[in-house]
Amino acid sequence: MIKSSVSNCPVPTEQQPLNEYEELKTSWLFRDSTLNWRKYITKIVWIWSLSWLVAGPVAAASFPPHKYIAHFMLCGAAGASVGVVLALVRLYLGWFYVRDRLYSPTVFYEESGWYDGQTWTKPLEILDRDRLIVTYGIKPILRRLQFTSAGLAGLFLIGTIVWRLL
Repeated sequence: MIKSSVSNCPVPTEQQPLNEYEELKTSWLFRDSTLNWRKYITKIVWIWSLSWLVAGPVAAASFPPHKYIAHFMLCGAAGASVGVVLALVRLYLGWFYVRDRLYSPTVFYEESGWYDGQTWTKPLEILDRDRLIVTYGIKPILRRLQFTSAGLAGLFLIGTIVWRLL
């Protein structure tokens, strides 16, 4: 029954919300947010570590490590966290966009260009399927990203307190 409704769907294949979801799940950055907690945190730490390649020299120029090791470490860690923040924002916005497309009862799509957009109303069985995907597939990822962002904000707060105590 779902097959017939999907076959009547006028939305181009690459713009169908389910296909956008499947594509997002397999893309290199976005699939990392679907991993178990240990692997996910490992990927976040990798991003943070690679960000040190830029943040470290900038922090060293501001606070020479041989004189101000604590300030250098805090400044470098905060600077490297910018890479993590950018990655989290990109992940959140991507998943949020697909969540909205899946959850919506209508789908806006473009037939041949930006100037001729159309709207398709999903049949009930497709809407139910898409909302189940949102509930069990995307909402846990968005919660994980929110939790990670809150944890990062907490680390920034701790770093700020330590900085003030130095």
